[in-house]
Amino acid sequence: MANKIYNKLNFHSHTFCIWKEVLFSEIKDLKVNYKSQSGSKYIFTSEGLYRISNHWGRVANCHWRLIPLAQFKSQLNIVGFANWTDFYSNDDTSKLFFIKVDFESGEVNFHHKQSLEDQEKVVFRNAKETAKTIQIIKQVLTEYNWAKYLQYDNLEVLRKEIVNELMNSEKSFLEIKKQYL
Repeated sequence: MANKIYNKLNFHSHTFCIWKEVLFSEIKDLKVNYKSQSGSKYIFTSEGLYRISNHWGRVANCHWRLIPLAQFKSQLNIVGFANWTDFYSNDDTSKLFFIKVDFESGEVNFHHKQSLEDQEKVVFRNAKETAKTIQIIKQVLTEYNWAKYLQYDNLEVLRKEIVNELMNSEKSFLEIKKQYL
């Protein structure tokens, strides 16, 4: 898949992007170039763009995730910055996404296949499969009922084994749990 070049004319159409929150002071001397119908404001630069908004995640036909400076609070305007090279093609049916889990923090996130930096073996899924798998992984990491009838010595070890299999295989949650009966 060739890397499409994104700019102020096409960044908002079927893209995936991970934005990084920045302080309002970073844009204090910059002029807003565009305001969307939903109230988000955009400032274009040669390197990328700033977005001032109170909504992130699924934005129209895009998947835009924000990496916050602090814990994200909905309904607050936040400034995010993304380089033009941070945008990737996105659609709901192609297998474009892979999942990563930080077991220390319990964070589960998805990434675009074009952002894969090393030869790490991952499973690519479409947007719907990715969202469903993330939901199951979060359940495994935070709840207990799913393990009720399974055979295991250490729940934390079991959690990690199951999450790794969910991330790195196309097996269903039920198929994976059957291995521990």
